[in-house]
Amino acid sequence: NCKPVTIILIIICGKNSDVESHLEMGKKLLAAGQLADALSHFHAAVDGDPNDYMAYFRRATVFLAMGKSKSALPDLNKVLELKPDFTSARLQRGNLLLKQGKLSDAEEDFKKVLKSSPSEKEEKEAKSQLVKSEEIQQLVSQAHSVFSQKDYTSAITYLDSIIETCMWNVVFRELRAECFIQMDEMGKAISDLKVASRLRNDNTEAFYKLSSIYYQLGDHEMSLNEVRECLKLDPDHKQCFSHYKQVKKLNKQILAAEDLIQQQRYADAVIKYESVMKTEPNVHHYTHQAKERICHCLSLVEAILTCSEVLASDPQNVNALKDRAEAFLQDEQYEEAVRDYETASKYSEGDRQIKEGLEKAQRLMKQSKKRDYYKILGVKRTAQKKEIIKAYRKLAQQWHPDNFQDADEKKRAEKKFIDIAQAKEVLTDPEMRSKFDQGEDPLDPESQQGGSTHFHAWDGFQGFNPFGSGPFTFKFNFN
Repeated sequence: NCKPVTIILIIICGKNSDVESHLEMGKKLLAAGQLADALSHFHAAVDGDPNDYMAYFRRATVFLAMGKSKSALPDLNKVLELKPDFTSARLQRGNLLLKQGKLSDAEEDFKKVLKSSPSEKEEKEAKSQLVKSEEIQQLVSQAHSVFSQKDYTSAITYLDSIIETCMWNVVFRELRAECFIQMDEMGKAISDLKVASRLRNDNTEAFYKLSSIYYQLGDHEMSLNEVRECLKLDPDHKQCFSHYKQVKKLNKQILAAEDLIQQQRYADAVIKYESVMKTEPNVHHYTHQAKERICHCLSLVEAILTCSEVLASDPQNVNALKDRAEAFLQDEQYEEAVRDYETASKYSEGDRQIKEGLEKAQRLMKQSKKRDYYKILGVKRTAQKKEIIKAYRKLAQQWHPDNFQDADEKKRAEKKFIDIAQAKEVLTDPEMRSKFDQGEDPLDPESQQGGSTHFHAWDGFQGFNPFGSGPFTFKFNFN
């Protein structure tokens, strides 16, 4: 009868020994800053003895060190369930609850700490945090009061102070975001809503607001990304689904229009951008940019068509040949431009404008068969610096070598990444861009005479506006 008892005692002893071993090893690893390894040992300790409050407390400590407060809180709850008088755990939980903005629960923990014969340090911290929580309660009341009076500036001032302590509270973040929206400070509103969407896993409202803001700002691609996140959480979300259909349709039309322009199908691009204005007539950004792109397309199409009509009846008209050649250059049809300038030179020898135009067209034609920085970034030659940087950041993010695991793909990405960085370097430097626009590659040793080349690493990412063309100007030489 004694043997089974002896076996049980041995098993229990062995079990406790394993738990102690894991706790000791975990403490050493934690002290050495090896958090992941320490966490593994504390997991094992909890599994070995689910009633060991110290195992939960140690694991919570690691979670906090790793910035995983959501995982730490359940462990601290379990510690206090097993050992209600564990002051350090209660103080830790009170601090977490305060950061989450659960002020009443936090105050309850701090008050219990003060009643449990705490150490001098714990007493001082509990009193300090209790005072802070009471101050925040007053600030919250004041913030709601001025918000209801539409005094958004004052509300933001109060909320700044609140969020400085309650940085993990979703409600305060969203309230401040709403203040920023009302004050038309959309960048700040986006920042708060981004945080709010991460703090609560099912925050469909934050994703919907983000998508709506991006849409109003004209960033249809980011708008589409955010509304998709909303639908991942709730496929039946009525507002998100309705908004998704609108953004998807608009996004598809804009991308199709830009693709048609790249294919030099300008008439079709005009029709597509007219559809964009019908799809979204109420957001100024889309109607304005659609009209700008339509103007761009019509300028080139009408110039080429008009000159061609003149030349059909008067093939030796030098002015028409020069004008059409210039239009071809603007449209990046370099071979056609060279042909027109050569034809014009036959009928007007010594014309300086023709000579310079022909040389430029020949350089650009030669350049287009090599490395074209505009094509690398997918922007027009008339693109502004801001558009170039947007295009660069999007492509740099897409082709960063760290995004690829396969060796061949990584090697290809590295080459692409360097090309993108060099394109940005040339096109954002006025002197280098001017050289390139004249047909000289400032980064090509063959084009340089003792010059040096350089380019810098890329910086942070931002969204990309597909509307890339600046104002198009075209001067006819005849009436």
